[in-house]
Amino acid sequence: MEETYLDSLDPEKLIQCPYDKNHQIRACRFPYHLIKCRKNHPDVANKLATCPFNARHQVPRAEISHHISSCDDKSCIEQDVVNQTRNLGQETLTESTWQCPPCDEDWDKDLWEQTSTPFVWGTANYCGKNSPASNIVMEHKSNLASGMRVPKSLPYVLPWKNNA
Repeated sequence: MEETYLDSLDPEKLIQCPYDKNHQIRACRFPYHLIKCRKNHPDVANKLATCPFNARHQVPRAEISHHISSCDDKSCIEQDVVNQTRNLGQETLTESTWQCPPCDEDWDKDLWEQTSTPFVWGTANYCGKNSPASNIVMEHKSNLASGMRVPKSLPYVLPWKNNA
């Protein structure tokens, strides 16, 4: 049994396609091949059913109930269900003791107590009269060396524009 199980996990093992008996597919590519081959052979796909425990198992519709009762992958699923129900009884959910920290902020109160003028985009004087920043003179800084200026046009001519 152990040797058979390890053999089924071999990604290089060749598996016969259920849709076309001439196709021998490596196990690592088999799921992708099944999807493509199912589209290419809809007549065969209608006669096959997919195992609920392993989508790689394509079984004739008449034999699906027998396959479900004897599928090797069924035991893996059943074991997972047993483990989950066993762990569910053992887990004790502790109630969270986290509490929201007290909040000292009152944005409405701060809005009414605000003495400086609000920021307005595009205006030079956005500092309030009583603000310590109101006496700072804002001037445009240029990173260019003295005697240099920013060009007034693009360095190239656009082909659709007239050179006037």
